[in-house]
Amino acid sequence: MLVCFAVREEAKFFLPPEDGDGAVQVWLTGMGRQNAAESIRAAIQHTQPQRVLSCGFAGGLNPRFKVGDLLYDCDFDVGLAAELEELQAVPATFYCAKRVAITAEEKRQLWESTAADAVEMESSVIRTICQEFKIPSATIRVISDAANENLPLDFNALMTGESRIDYVKLARTILLSPGKIPKLIKFQQQTAAAARNMGRLLEGLIGKACR
Repeated sequence: MLVCFAVREEAKFFLPPEDGDGAVQVWLTGMGRQNAAESIRAAIQHTQPQRVLSCGFAGGLNPRFKVGDLLYDCDFDVGLAAELEELQAVPATFYCAKRVAITAEEKRQLWESTAADAVEMESSVIRTICQEFKIPSATIRVISDAANENLPLDFNALMTGESRIDYVKLARTILLSPGKIPKLIKFQQQTAAAARNMGRLLEGLIGKACR
């Protein structure tokens, strides 16, 4: 099983089983469609997985979902739907965006135009490539920011051309707008809690799947 995350922060509470003889591999793809496409092709060649999970954060579009809620969508033959629901994950639809949805208004417009429950930036590409290789796959995401929430910073403006956070720009932005620091700290607390929920889910899922 290949478990993919875009960035390390999403994976920090997931501990793959140490006695699995390499049965579970973790792969960081980087953010965005292009990074995900290039990385998943390399990952498939390197690990030759039987199943692929695209995991990490998602922004809420459907107001029904709150921070920390776990959502999934999976191929029938991935064989994990029952286990996911036992672990309190909810079937949902995802929109794979080209940019981060920053404001509640952006999210509202995306919900109205796509009818998706949540937005993220990698899963559609990863799973399309998995289909090319005839590998069953699933999207498993945790809500890091709800539909009615604005993000504390415009993360799109802080990206490099390779869809990575430019930490020099980030530091400069914080220095110029110190009033945003409390909101940024709150957001970091939310994402940490969301990552912890994801870690618990994946550990439970792998335990059930490997019985």
